[in-house]
Parts: sequence; structure tokens; C-alpha cells
Amino acid sequence: MNKRYLSVAAVLGLSVAGLGVTSASASTATPSSAATSATASYAQYQGSAQEAKNNKAFFEAVVKAVAEKRAANPGAKSVTVTYDASGAPTFAQQIASSTSIWNSAVSNVKLQEGSSGASFEYREGDDPRGSYASTDGHGNGYVFLDYAQNQEYDSTRVTTHETGHVLGLPDTYDGPCSQLMSGGGPGPSCTNSQPDAQERAKVDQLWANGLAKALHKVNADR
Repeated sequence: MNKRYLSVAAVLGLSVAGLGVTSASASTATPSSAATSATASYAQYQGSAQEAKNNKAFFEAVVKAVAEKRAANPGAKSVTVTYDASGAPTFAQQIASSTSIWNSAVSNVKLQEGSSGASFEYREGDDPRGSYASTDGHGNGYVFLDYAQNQEYDSTRVTTHETGHVLGLPDTYDGPCSQLMSGGGPGPSCTNSQPDAQERAKVDQLWANGLAKALHKVNADR
């Protein structure tokens, strides 16, 4: 059975997921026994309706937060989602690459690093669930990058895949390697970190339609 990425939006909330940061490199980090034993479980992971629901909730929370900022600054020329990468120093290069990939791939939303007013952050550590995206449902969330999984799979692909959830894309585990959101479905040999044309178009559509609806609601509530 193909091994798959775990992008579980944990319902435990932000306060429970404060895992420790280490200075180990992605190529040399020694995973904990829990993370090592979890590698086998990746092969059995099938995804779930709850996972899909939580990933959608993350996207909607980020869109809402961006809409509120946009309503306060209607003259802004671009839609920007700010993230804080200070909690995942081991993956600084992969996060920067992910940002560059997405900013080059889509036009209706841009990612920007910055600690002030960040809508989500990156974290790193060992977790038996692997890498995943999580939100508290109120415009704040994080992408967790697991050491063991990032050793087994292409790390830039993992990071860009998880960031894709923040931008609204669901998992497509049965898809080919050319689909970024197929995650680990094609196996560890897949190193493609670029979204395909359909994924790029979907993100642009989601941010054009979703932001318009969110802005309308924010303005109506004022």
C-alpha cells in the first residue's frame, strides 16, 4: 500500500500542540521512538471525512482573518496571508521554497513571512501523526512539520503540500505524483513540489470567491 502524508487538522487546538523546537537538521535529525514507530502507520493511513472537514475549516478561518484585515484597509492592492516561520528553523529553506512556489503559481493570494499579525505559523518536531495543518477556527493556525516524515519524503513537497491546505486545497491521495496534493500517495520517490494547473486554478478560484463572500459578511456585520 502506498505511504501517504498525514495532514490531520488536529481538533485538540493550538494550546495542546506546542511541541518542542530542536536545532537538528532535516537531513540529520534523529526521530524519537514515537515518530519512528509512526512511520509504519503512514502506510495504513486512508484519510477521513474529519480530516477534510478540518482542513476546510483552516482555509475558511484564514480567509476570514484576511477579509477582516482587508475591510480595515480597503485600499490594499493584493490579498496577503502572513505566516510566522520562527517556530520551524530546521525547515527555513523548505518554507521559503514553498512560499516562492505558491507565489509564482497563483495570482489571487500571496504568502508573506512576518511575525506581526500572522494568520498561521510553522512548527517542527516529532509527532506520530506526521505533518499536518491545524486551526483553532478563529483565524489562527499552524503547519506542523514532522522530522521522521520529512526524512522519508521530499521535504519541500511535504511543506508545500501542507501549505496547500492553508490555501484551501484538499488531499487527493490517489492522484499521480504530478498532483501536489496527492501527498505521499505516489510513494517516497515522488519529489514533485509544484501544484499542477488544476490545483493552481482551484486556489485562485477559492480566493476570488471565498474572499468576496467573507468581505461581504464582514462589512455586513459592521
